Amino acid sequence: MQPVHFTGCDGLRLIADIDGDAAHPPVIFLHGGGQTRWSWGKSARKLVDHGYYVICPDARGHGESGWAAIQRYELDDFVDDLRVIIATLAQPPVLIGASLGGITALVAVGESTTPPASALVLVDVVPRIDPEGAERIGNFMNADPDGFASVEAAADAIAAYIPHRPRPRNLGGLKKNLRQRANGRFYWHWDPNFLKAQGASLHPMAHYERLAQAARGVSIPTLLVRGGESDIVSEEGARELLGLIPQAECRELAGAHHMVAGDSNDGFSGVVFEFLQRVNTPQSG
Repeated sequence: MQPVHFTGCDGLRLIADIDGDAAHPPVIFLHGGGQTRWSWGKSARKLVDHGYYVICPDARGHGESGWAAIQRYELDDFVDDLRVIIATLAQPPVLIGASLGGITALVAVGESTTPPASALVLVDVVPRIDPEGAERIGNFMNADPDGFASVEAAADAIAAYIPHRPRPRNLGGLKKNLRQRANGRFYWHWDPNFLKAQGASLHPMAHYERLAQAARGVSIPTLLVRGGESDIVSEEGARELLGLIPQAECRELAGAHHMVAGDSNDGFSGVVFEFLQRVNTPQSG
């Protein structure tokens, strides 16, 4: 994939990886809060191989994208950035969003009079999320404000946070998610102001009414991919989403937690491609 840049809604520089033939059906992958575009690597590559044009942006304040003023990390800012990227495409894309990325995609689609996308894939996110799981994520992201003495120390923190996933032997991928500052310590790639700006928005019900209303406005084919071991999306939350979006369907991946694509990449890629085969017509190339 080749990195390119977009200009966000307020002039902020956004970095994205793009691959595939621009004449093919487009897909935009939107990562979760605290993640980067690299979290989609394998899944994005598989869709390119199946004839899609794939765009994986770093959200504002994440990865290699620019850091914004503290007041420019509202949900509307992420939604407007997405609309900027969609506007560069010749046809409506498929939107695949995890966590924050899924919320962004849901609002962009559900609050538009004309659907800006051809299909929507929500990855372990619904309007009504589990409060304990949300608290666990918030605690992890707010931990270690003074950074880490080494990449290995950051790997230890990740292993404690997701003990179900084997600790990687090669830490090259993890290093992409860290920034070494002048003091020699390693810090997570996200802007600390991102969390400060969220404030009460981190509460699981902060956006519930808006997200539920947006879901009622979704008229395009929709897939919810839920981790079978998710502590964010309960079975009740999934059923509620299916009631809000009558044409939606849900696939559960056994053994996967909230970070579905990382926990079960082959399973995730498989259910997404099967869904897209039914609702889109990818070109081979």
